[in-house]
Amino acid sequence: MQKRRQSRVNTINLTYEDRVARIELNRPESINSMNVEMLQELSEALEEVKNSTADVLVLSGSGKGFSSGGDIKTMLSNMDPKAFSPVMKLISGIAVTLYTFPKLTISAIHGPAAGLGFSLALACDYVIAHQTATLSMNFIGIGLIPDGGGHFFLARRLGEIKARRLIWNGERLTAESAYDMGLVDRLVRNDLKAEVKGKIEEWLEKPVKALIQTKLIYANQYKSVLESMLAKEHDGQFSMRQTADHQEGIKAFMEKRQPRFTGK
Repeated sequence: MQKRRQSRVNTINLTYEDRVARIELNRPESINSMNVEMLQELSEALEEVKNSTADVLVLSGSGKGFSSGGDIKTMLSNMDPKAFSPVMKLISGIAVTLYTFPKLTISAIHGPAAGLGFSLALACDYVIAHQTATLSMNFIGIGLIPDGGGHFFLARRLGEIKARRLIWNGERLTAESAYDMGLVDRLVRNDLKAEVKGKIEEWLEKPVKALIQTKLIYANQYKSVLESMLAKEHDGQFSMRQTADHQEGIKAFMEKRQPRFTGK
């Protein structure tokens, strides 16, 4: 039996219990918005779990939600290519790691899962959402495009046409709507933790190595496609950050008003 422990990090809580590892995003004051520190610690935690004896990883968020996405202050501070590229490479590395993770993975969503947070939730094998959760690929609201493999993961679940419409609309989906669309695998109306526990128990009663091997056959088949899309997201995101519409989107967000886009 593996002992339960807490990791010595600031923005990520990592615990182990028996054959299960749990990574909890832990910036509740900002609904777990992802700054550079969190991304780095998440990357390090994933590497640790990858090399552990755990068979299942659960990714969740502390406080009022899963994750509100990328931290706005981080966005404002990495306009320079020298600052921008390392952060995007870190995000891309996390997305590839989650998609090809040699364990079974669950994202457990309550409250908001937006932008990058939504992308990383979709990178997991199984998405469980409480009925009060909201999910949004809302980059368009600040003149950006999805990153973290958002284009890839949405297309895998919805197909290109529906994925494109969802990205363009940037609408906030209820958990029930996301479930009906196939973006959520299990909709929970009562106890989210109990539902997650039930799924873990179901998996652990099966030959887990066989489940993981099937997962990796698919993941390795499409890994190069994901990497190609991540490279295009990197270039496209940098281009979008130079636009007047992005500047207006950020300004409107900070001023809590509707943006006035001009297509420039």
